[in-house]
Amino acid sequence: MSERGVFITFEGSEGCGKTTQIDLLRVSLEAAGRRVLLTREPGGTVIGEKVRHLLQHDADGEGMFPATELLLFAASRAQLVREVILPALAEGTVVISDRFMDSTTVYQGVAREIAADSVAMINQFAVGSCVPDLTFVLDLESCTALGRIRARSSAGEALDRIERESSEFFERVRAGYLDLVKREPTRTRLLDASLPRETLAAKILNHVSDLGHGISTI
Repeated sequence: MSERGVFITFEGSEGCGKTTQIDLLRVSLEAAGRRVLLTREPGGTVIGEKVRHLLQHDADGEGMFPATELLLFAASRAQLVREVILPALAEGTVVISDRFMDSTTVYQGVAREIAADSVAMINQFAVGSCVPDLTFVLDLESCTALGRIRARSSAGEALDRIERESSEFFERVRAGYLDLVKREPTRTRLLDASLPRETLAAKILNHVSDLGHGISTI
């Protein structure tokens, strides 16, 4: 029977560089001989990708209520956990997810101001016992994050529904993540997303190595 895999998630505001760091970690782990699966939220399954489109890009989602948004994220997550994450972990794979349940805690709970106990209950129902072994929170000042988002927009990239939110919204997002790290010090690691890309990648790999599970920085 294979040793259980490792479940790693990346969190942070829009523009914090999660995608880049996830790919750098994947390359390092694969070079060390580990099997790696990348996924994302919302999405990661056929059902989840359809939910993602509705949440982020479909014009019909513009009038979405916060409670509806919360439940759609949870629905996508429930499918992802059962269809993708749990089977991969059972096979000994390192699963790296671009966002997971903490995004709902922060974006829908804190930034959308939905009651924390309701968000926690729905999150728990969606994920069951599937909780990350390690969560990286890439922290960036809101003005810097917004600058990166606007630069992408100026370059012709279409912004999704959440990326078009106000600066006040993203201030609440950052505050929510900082509070999350204080409440979950064992599972989470707060990292400065403004560090040079290679410096940040090395810090991430060192934290992953500390987990054990046969993962080494060598």
